[in-house]
Amino acid sequence: MATLLVLGFSSGLPFYLTSKTLQAWMTTAKVDLATIGFFSLVTLPYSLKFVWAPLMDRYTPPFLGRRRGWVLITQVLLLLVIAAMSLHDPRTGLKMLAVNAIAIAFFSASQDISLDAYRTDVLETREMGAGAAVFVMGYRIAMITTGALAFFLADRTSWNNVYLLIALLMIIGIAATFVAAEPVLNDAPPKSLAEAVVLPFADFFQRAGVLRALVVLLFIVAYKYSDSLAGSMTTPFLLQAGFSQSEVGAVFLGVGVIATIAGVVVAGAAIGKIGINRSLWIFVVFQGLSNLTYYGLSLSGKNHGFMVSAVITENFGLGLVTGAMTAYLMSMCNKRFTATQFALLSSLMAASRDILVAPAGKIIEGVGWPGFFLITVAMAIPPLILLPFIAPWSSDVPIGAAPHTGETIPARRPQPPLAVRR
Repeated sequence: MATLLVLGFSSGLPFYLTSKTLQAWMTTAKVDLATIGFFSLVTLPYSLKFVWAPLMDRYTPPFLGRRRGWVLITQVLLLLVIAAMSLHDPRTGLKMLAVNAIAIAFFSASQDISLDAYRTDVLETREMGAGAAVFVMGYRIAMITTGALAFFLADRTSWNNVYLLIALLMIIGIAATFVAAEPVLNDAPPKSLAEAVVLPFADFFQRAGVLRALVVLLFIVAYKYSDSLAGSMTTPFLLQAGFSQSEVGAVFLGVGVIATIAGVVVAGAAIGKIGINRSLWIFVVFQGLSNLTYYGLSLSGKNHGFMVSAVITENFGLGLVTGAMTAYLMSMCNKRFTATQFALLSSLMAASRDILVAPAGKIIEGVGWPGFFLITVAMAIPPLILLPFIAPWSSDVPIGAAPHTGETIPARRPQPPLAVRR
């Protein structure tokens, strides 16, 4: 579990380097806002990672094994491309800066593919909640590092030096990869790239059945939609309610992050005790009801204590559903095709966060803030309707879940004794 914490840190470290941190650097360099806005496109590889994920199921590097080998490759390349950011000046070389940022996003998305596959393969079913919680905790710690710490350092040195220092932090993840155990694959991996593309789909639909598989895909999109819809507009809501940017930032980056970490930790413990299925039921109810705190705040007006309570409650619920959904996705992946299947399923989950929330502003214009937050509460009902068909309360594991034994090979396997010659 300690290894997963460090690997989660490695996964989260590059995330802000192509978004918030880069935007801050460009802003201080007096780059115009239109250009800064277009730079958001450099993160596109995160949404397309399922395209090259089959490569990581098909091919095994000649060192460290099928999962750790790819993790190490992506980590080393990330160290190099993050460090290369220190060679740029946004005022004179925007094109090369964009190319470098795209490279970071690509190798970061590739690291996510390999680490998601590793985490899934190395854990048995009952460990998935705790494993997901520990991994997400490391991820959030990394986001704080590249968020708060990067800005702190930027006030005292150049952004070039900040990127160079952050690149060196990748060494922590590289060290963890060397000491981590390699998952055991008892079945043969795909024998061709065509198999690596086709078989993950065939396996998924065969295990769950075509109709139930479609219900699973719909469930993945719907499960976190209540939180995603509310979360997409909480910042504009709080600012319009009269809170300052400093107040909102301090609460979200302070107690908000802590509440999310606490939520995933509680989720991990609960999944280990009551199983994935019951956790999915309980957590989505809590998440939906947690949005009532924002509904109450929209009626009461500016109230700092109420605002802090709302942020804590909603972020704690976010941690719960994140832990539960991550464990659910892991349980549905076959170890032969984990990289491809997890990348595809997690892309569906991202759709509700990045695409389906688009009408939020129009909804608010039509019904106002109180009505909007009541709608976000109601959005917890669709996944509850689907749950009996894919994760019944009476079972511990979801229907169609793949077997996960958590069998591993130690990082340094002892050599067998030499045979006695006769």
